[in-house]
Amino acid sequence: MTHRVRGVIARSKGAPVETTTILVPDPGPGEALVKIQACGVCHTDLHYREGGINDEFPFLLGHEAAGIVESVGPDVTSVAPGDFVVLNWRAVCGTCRACKRGRPWYCFNTHNATQSMTLEDGTPLSPALGIGAFSEKTLVAAGQCTKVDPAASPAAAGLLGCGVMAGLGAAINTGNVGRGDSVAVIGCGGVGNAAVAGARLAGASKIIAVDLDDRKLEWARGLGATHTVNGRTEDVVKAVQELTGGNGADVVIEAVGRPETYRQAFYARDLAGTVVLVGVPTPEMKLELPLLDVFGRGGALKSSWYGDCLPERDFPLLIDLYLQGRLDLDAFVSETIPLDGVEEAFARMERGEVLRSVVQF
Repeated sequence: MTHRVRGVIARSKGAPVETTTILVPDPGPGEALVKIQACGVCHTDLHYREGGINDEFPFLLGHEAAGIVESVGPDVTSVAPGDFVVLNWRAVCGTCRACKRGRPWYCFNTHNATQSMTLEDGTPLSPALGIGAFSEKTLVAAGQCTKVDPAASPAAAGLLGCGVMAGLGAAINTGNVGRGDSVAVIGCGGVGNAAVAGARLAGASKIIAVDLDDRKLEWARGLGATHTVNGRTEDVVKAVQELTGGNGADVVIEAVGRPETYRQAFYARDLAGTVVLVGVPTPEMKLELPLLDVFGRGGALKSSWYGDCLPERDFPLLIDLYLQGRLDLDAFVSETIPLDGVEEAFARMERGEVLRSVVQF
């Protein structure tokens, strides 16, 4: 059986997205068909539209999603029809060298569905991050479905599928923020503010939010920042040092992905502190640092990909914390929009007006 549903595609580089009919096959071995309830509008989807990921147009956009499993392939046992799931783009294989070393969050062989979703004329679609969830239904590898408590709001839960998990994980998993630590977060969009929330969850005593936009800094305060620094009017490194007894922060999370903000992060950390890069740079960017400073300051320079998360471990835990009122995922949902509102949501995202717009079905 083939399912005819509405979905949002990017047909060519830079062209406005469009809502059209797509065809979704029934699941085969190792696959699951998911009815999408909500999907966040992430900057990665805009990167796809702009050709910044690859040129395998047309793309079926959307990947930060939650929904209900409608059917599964004959060999699938991890999820069943009726399960409420958050989709993830790290379906670990269990057999690669990273998985065998007990580090599945670095899996080098993650799984996607093998069958293609198509346009009505048979043109295969490239699903964003192997998901393609700006669609009423999508086909994914069963391992991309993580079962969580159905009491959670789909609009909030789906954000763990990408940006919010990236920020939370940058603080908790990659940065290993501990009780009493001082933390600075540079860049307070969706990912950076999730890092602020993660630092608070981990017990940081001082959380310094840094951005150029006072509106984003106010969002950060609401999510746990104890201090804010506007980099447009203040020297970021000096301000962070002054707020940490002249030493710099124990952990600095860079959520912008630019050489100039990375240098700020490097010099705003304490000796032997940790820098975590979770902002995504573009291919042409270069970083130059005095090698003696890298040597002399010790500590760790880390990158965080998807917050070093293991979905089956992290998603249910974070949803439980959300339901207990200890993690405010609802605060990241700036607005809910219809499926045909994605293009306008991209514009609001670029203007910094929202943490997340969420398509609600």
